[in-house]
Amino acid sequence: MGKHTLPEDFFFGAAMSGPQTEGAWRSGGKIENLWDTWSNEDLGDFYNRVGSYAGNDFMARYREDLALMASLGLTTYRTSIQWSRLLTAEGEINPEGAAWYHELFRASREAGLECFVNLYHFDMPTFLFRRGGWERREVVEAYAHYAELAFREFGQEVRYWFTFNEPTVEPEQRYQEGVWYPKLHDFGRARTVQYHISLAHALGVAAFRRAQAAGEVRADAKIGLINAFTPTYTREDPTPADLEAVRMIGGINNRWWLDLITAGHLPEDVVDTLGARGVNLPVRPDDDAILAEGVVDWLGCNYYHPTRVQAPASDRDEYGLPRFADEYIWPEARMNESRGWEIYPQGLYDFGIDVRDNYPGLEWFVSESGMGVMDEYKHRGEDGRIEDPYRVDFVRDHLVSVSEAIAAGSPCRGYHYWGLIDNWSWSNAFKNRYGFVEVDLMDGYRRRLKRSADWLAEVTRTHVLD
Repeated sequence: MGKHTLPEDFFFGAAMSGPQTEGAWRSGGKIENLWDTWSNEDLGDFYNRVGSYAGNDFMARYREDLALMASLGLTTYRTSIQWSRLLTAEGEINPEGAAWYHELFRASREAGLECFVNLYHFDMPTFLFRRGGWERREVVEAYAHYAELAFREFGQEVRYWFTFNEPTVEPEQRYQEGVWYPKLHDFGRARTVQYHISLAHALGVAAFRRAQAAGEVRADAKIGLINAFTPTYTREDPTPADLEAVRMIGGINNRWWLDLITAGHLPEDVVDTLGARGVNLPVRPDDDAILAEGVVDWLGCNYYHPTRVQAPASDRDEYGLPRFADEYIWPEARMNESRGWEIYPQGLYDFGIDVRDNYPGLEWFVSESGMGVMDEYKHRGEDGRIEDPYRVDFVRDHLVSVSEAIAAGSPCRGYHYWGLIDNWSWSNAFKNRYGFVEVDLMDGYRRRLKRSADWLAEVTRTHVLD
């Protein structure tokens, strides 16, 4: 037996989302969400002009895709309910949308797969965004209403629920860095959004607890949060200012959510420093009681890359907004050139040890991990399958880090690979392919196993990594 193994009860699965896979964007009573709106308004912003419309055709191919997952030895997968598909603009259940998710959960059980369900994956209904989006309390309350209806509708079918996926990303990409529609650059507004998402999460957890106590949610169900964690590092011989950059960037991206889900409050040092720099959160008198409801049963960790920072050259950015760090370029970094992200499996071990030491009792799993590569068709072998040994190396190295964290006492329970089946990925569309399964856009979304799928099936069978 190899040196690195994973526990027998360690689960393997796939990660996906509703807006990136489902397609059928105008059918079944679905209303418009922000990705549909952006695609309609400026399709040229998307790689090869591939907008949100089709996902990867999952709604038409879900039986085939579930069977594929099961054939590779997976026992679980995570997707999301689309707010814009489940509810009408009046905030009522859309019967056609509900019927689709009931059918998906039924088919998942039939395929032998446990479906983990996330409620929000960056896909706000457009009409709510136009009323202020996450900057408005009204939308926080609308999310709590949506969560309550979802728990009531599917509470006997779903065991594992999550309030949000990557709540640190939307404030950054949409409001701070100007990458996603509507391409804003406002650090203060981004933190308002982050604060309101924190409240929405806590209200969602409170709705889950009430529904479970009322018997509307099954007694063995659990509620969690999924976030993109980026362990924060600096130079080997840091200055006090470098360490201050680590404190604030790690505080905003990582500790903010870890403190919320384990202690029911935000990190005071981060909030105080924001206030001292003129970034005041829209706090109301009863908010502490709301946030206190945000403690979860377990955590999903999405990990792709670390964050490396150093002291900022100036305390304001080009937009006149507070700046807490500059990027530090580590000379030894190994990069995924397609995505521009550092490959650093050690970060997953370090996260596991952080959980063990600073958040005792918090169970977690790797809820996303994956390697996206451009132009994978160039790696097609003579038998038509894509040869992707780089993906095997990436996943093996990260799973080795997980196994070492578990051996050191970190309670990691499983691993979900992001993009097991190639999917549409925001403004990058199908630019970078993540899958163990190819989606051929030139052949009607046909699925084909890549060579790496053989390795994955062996690992899920044996739990041996070497």
